[in-house]
Amino acid sequence: MILEHEIPHGSKLYFGKSAKVKRAIERVASDILDANGFEEIVTPIFSYHQHKSIADERELIRINDEKNNSLSLRADSTIDVVRIIEKRLGKNTTQKKWFYIQPVFTYPTTEQYQVGVEFMGEKKLSSVASLAIDIFEKLEVQPLMQISNIKIPELLVEMFDTLSIDDFRHINIDKFISIGEEWLSKLVYLQYVEQLDELLEIVPESIKAELLKMKELCLEIQCENAVLAPMYYAKMLYYDELFFRCIVGNEVYARGGRYKNEALTSVGFAIYTDVLCEAIEQ
Repeated sequence: MILEHEIPHGSKLYFGKSAKVKRAIERVASDILDANGFEEIVTPIFSYHQHKSIADERELIRINDEKNNSLSLRADSTIDVVRIIEKRLGKNTTQKKWFYIQPVFTYPTTEQYQVGVEFMGEKKLSSVASLAIDIFEKLEVQPLMQISNIKIPELLVEMFDTLSIDDFRHINIDKFISIGEEWLSKLVYLQYVEQLDELLEIVPESIKAELLKMKELCLEIQCENAVLAPMYYAKMLYYDELFFRCIVGNEVYARGGRYKNEALTSVGFAIYTDVLCEAIEQ
């Protein structure tokens, strides 16, 4: 029996203090983004193209439109924002910097509130990563910024027949070490930008180029609380190069990176409001 006051597992309820904290987070973020030339957009809850954004389509909540075409609830905002601005708004705007404050929904009944930022046509991840740092500083929250590069796991899979992308999704350290390459073992344990110069002298050129991009990002954002995680692999379909996560303990407060939609390269991130609300309340 389902009681009248029950809410589905994974759904959100904010009231009183928690609603006030949520609104404060959104206000701080929107003020900083407004001041940096970003404009707000609110996209539809329903989408025809979410399967292009989500690695596991089983996470989609599916329905049908009036012509029986397949729809799903918005499970990710990034590609929908870029597609709507490019394809629907078109010549009506030249604005490239956008943010949104809205939830996403995954199967069966999970809601996740986000503050999302997209800088369309921009290739430097530091241009938005620095904004994430500014927002957390204003909120007096100090997460660890973990910087990765999606191309490194992909290159390593090409180099070594014994490796697969699943090894990186599950951080299979024993398997990486068992290959017996000194530079690979050092890459596994790379954490700080100060360790990079020594490693750059012994890694293959293709890996070196990607590590230099990580080093450049670290220097540009000047975040004291940052580490490198070259073996991390993101689960999103569209990230293709530099990527970051902001973490406290086991909780991810934000995630962002460089991505492509068709020929357009952009950068962006999302702050996970629910996790942040809980942390600030405590």
